[in-house]
Amino acid sequence: MPARSSKPPLLAAVDLFCGAGGKTHGFLTEKIPVVAGVDTDPTCQFAFEANNKGARFHCKSVADLTPSEVNSWYPKETTRILIGCAPCQPFSTYSYRYRDTSAKRRRTDNRWGLLGSFSKLIGGVLPEIVAAENVPSLALQKHRVYLDFIKDLKELGYKVTPQVVKCADYGVPQTRERLVILASRLGPISLIDPTHSPETYITVRQQIGDLPPLVAGGEPPLSDPLHRSSRLSPLNLRRIRATPQGGGWQDWPPKLRLACHKKKSGQTYPSVYGRMRWDELGPTITTQCFGLGNGRFGHPEQDRAISLREAALLQTFPPDYAFVPPGSHVIYKHVGRHIGNAVPVKLGAAIARSIILHLQQVSLSAVRTRAG
Repeated sequence: MPARSSKPPLLAAVDLFCGAGGKTHGFLTEKIPVVAGVDTDPTCQFAFEANNKGARFHCKSVADLTPSEVNSWYPKETTRILIGCAPCQPFSTYSYRYRDTSAKRRRTDNRWGLLGSFSKLIGGVLPEIVAAENVPSLALQKHRVYLDFIKDLKELGYKVTPQVVKCADYGVPQTRERLVILASRLGPISLIDPTHSPETYITVRQQIGDLPPLVAGGEPPLSDPLHRSSRLSPLNLRRIRATPQGGGWQDWPPKLRLACHKKKSGQTYPSVYGRMRWDELGPTITTQCFGLGNGRFGHPEQDRAISLREAALLQTFPPDYAFVPPGSHVIYKHVGRHIGNAVPVKLGAAIARSIILHLQQVSLSAVRTRAG
C-alpha cells in the first residue's frame, strides 16, 4: 500500500531567544510543535535540539532575521505562534536601580533594541498568536520599549493581555515573578487560571529532596554529571556551616562576615550566602545560582551550594534534561547561564495551554456564529 501522506500540524511555533529550550519544552509537553529556535549563543544548540525533537536551532540574532525566513519555517496551513523572551538584564530591577539606563547606555547596549526587533518581526510575519515573557519591571517601570511594543501589537490588530504572574502559581518552586504578554489576531486571549495556590505550592523538598547527597567540589554520581556542586574555600565552608536553614550572613559570628556586610550598604543584600528552606519556595534561579555568594543558593542542609541539576529541577526542567553531550566536560558558567536564563518549563507549558484554550474558544465561537 502507498505510504500515507502526513498532514502538517494544526499548530506550529517558532521560539525566539530560545536558549536551552525551556519555553520550547513547555510547549512540546502540551503537544504544540516547535519547528525552530533562534539564539545567538551557540553553546545552547546541543541542549535545545537534543531534548526537543523536531525543533531546529538557528544561531542568529533576532535583529538579523527576515519575515520571509521565519515564515519559511512554518509548515503550510498552520496556525502560527511566535514566542520569545528578549534578554531581560537591561530591564531588571537591579539594572534599573544600580546601572546606567540613560540614552547613552541604551545606544551602546544592543539588548535594549531587541524587543523592538521582535516587534518588527511580528509586523512582517503577522503570526496568529504572539507570546512574550520578561521581567515584571519592564511593565512596572513603564520602559519606553515596552510601551512601544504593546502599542505596535495593538496597531497590528492584536488583542493584547499583559500580566505579571507568580511562577509558583503554575507549579514552579520559586519566588520568581514574570511578565507574560499574550496577543492574538483571532480575539481576546489571557493566561489560564493558576494551577496552584499557596497551600499547594511545590516546595524545595518536593523538587530536589530525593537527590543523592553531595560534597562541595566532589565528584558527581556516575548517573548524572550535572549533579555537582562548586568547591568552597575553607573560609566559605566555615560560613555555610554557620548558616542555619533559611538563614544567611547575619547569623554568622562577626569574624566570618565580609567587610561589605559591616557597612550600611551591605544590609541591602540579605540573601547572599543564604540557605534555602526545605518546605518553602526556592529563590529566583539566576545564571550564577551555582555560587554560594550569589544569592540564597545554599542547600537547605548540606554544606554546599545547589548543584547544576538541582538548579535545573527548580526551573522545572525534567530530571533527564541533557545540557551537555555525553562524556563532555561540564562548564559551570555555560550550563549555569543556560539554566538561569531559561523560562521555567512549567510556565512555558501554562502559556501553551492558554493558547490551546484560546483557540478552542475561538473555534467554538465560530461554530456558534455559523449555526446562528
